[in-house]
Amino acid sequence: MAKKELKLPKMGESVAEATITSWLKEVGDIIEADEAVLEIATDKVDSEVPSEYDGVLVEKLFDIDDVVKVGEVVAIIEVEGEEDSNNDTEDDSVAESEEIEEAASVVEDSVKQAENIAGTKADYSDSSRFYSPLVKNIAEKENISFDELEAIQGTGMDERVTKDDILSYVKNKKEGKISSQQVKSKTATEDKAPEANQKAQPIPKASTPVNINAEDEVIEMSRMGKLISSHMIASTQTSAHVQSFIEVDVTDVWNWRNKHKNEFQKREGEKLTFTPIFMEVVAKTIKDFPKINISVDGDKIVMKKHINLGMAAALPDGNLIVPVIRDADQLNLLGMAKKVNDLAGRARNGKLKPDETQGGTYTVTNVGTFGSVMGTPIINQPQVGILALGAIRKVPAVIETSEGDFIGIRYKMFLSHSYDHRVVNGALGGQFIQRMKEYIENFDTERSI
Repeated sequence: MAKKELKLPKMGESVAEATITSWLKEVGDIIEADEAVLEIATDKVDSEVPSEYDGVLVEKLFDIDDVVKVGEVVAIIEVEGEEDSNNDTEDDSVAESEEIEEAASVVEDSVKQAENIAGTKADYSDSSRFYSPLVKNIAEKENISFDELEAIQGTGMDERVTKDDILSYVKNKKEGKISSQQVKSKTATEDKAPEANQKAQPIPKASTPVNINAEDEVIEMSRMGKLISSHMIASTQTSAHVQSFIEVDVTDVWNWRNKHKNEFQKREGEKLTFTPIFMEVVAKTIKDFPKINISVDGDKIVMKKHINLGMAAALPDGNLIVPVIRDADQLNLLGMAKKVNDLAGRARNGKLKPDETQGGTYTVTNVGTFGSVMGTPIINQPQVGILALGAIRKVPAVIETSEGDFIGIRYKMFLSHSYDHRVVNGALGGQFIQRMKEYIENFDTERSI
């Protein structure tokens, strides 16, 4: 019997630790490979940690609410059919003399292998995804490159690559169904600049004492609630918040969506909402005003190369999470709609990965969902701007025509733009939403999706 260590896996470039929220298995429970053992939470995302082995859980090294660093051992699993690590050391010393005698043949085999392998050995540890030792061994044996492994669509929990996934990929590659040109490098398109690791700081107590009566109920804030509160206070203390507002006529957008939404749902199996339309316009406008797509680093300004749009989503428990649409300016309207629906659905079900809430360069929040006409949202640090989409209303409006003005019923909404006055002046902040207004009111009603 061997005892194997279950470690907290790497979860993203900027994720260094996680909090244990629950144990799904107890000491003595039988565990299968890829089965979830415990649940963890990072700054914003809850996730599960799977076992790499079939075996029995014999020891839990941390309790619920403990903070664990990436790479730390969280549990011990007893595995059948292998020797313990102490015995392995003994066996290694006994086998050492045999290895020396076989050195010549080993060197010869190594030379032959080197001739067949192009480039250096892939280092799968650089990935933010979790790969089991079995998957990595198969990849190494079959000369699967790092980029190829990253491109494989996993069918396991949290889209992890399973044994069947990689074997299927190897089979298709050998049969010529997959070429190297079809493998896209994720590292080439992602912005590798890590964000500052934001840790939850204690929430400052109110300077004014709070009187608590006997009939009052005192409720402890949730872990995520404490984090959000800490981030919001830090943002107001960091950025000089200022707002600009503009009213937009969205009648053409309203009518276009009504015309296509039923056909879209029948064809794609999902809803066509207003959100992807506005997200597309935001990405287009940021390209016109790249100085909105920045961060402040001390007395320096960091111009972001990628347009990664955060999309604020309300959770069933009342908290908020902001998944990120990476390279949003590269998506057409269909791609944007699918991405918005996918992230929003997985956000509500707690299925987002830690990396999917990192790296945003500008955020959009839809306050109109709850009937609000406008809002003054707080900037999501280290960004310098955030846009609030107000509720769409039917209102009487003056309509200008060549034959004169008349009153008509139009669909309108307010765009509320909060921005950091340290680096974004009023002219830029106002011009940004003015350009958005122009794009929305000149929406191409003949376009298809």
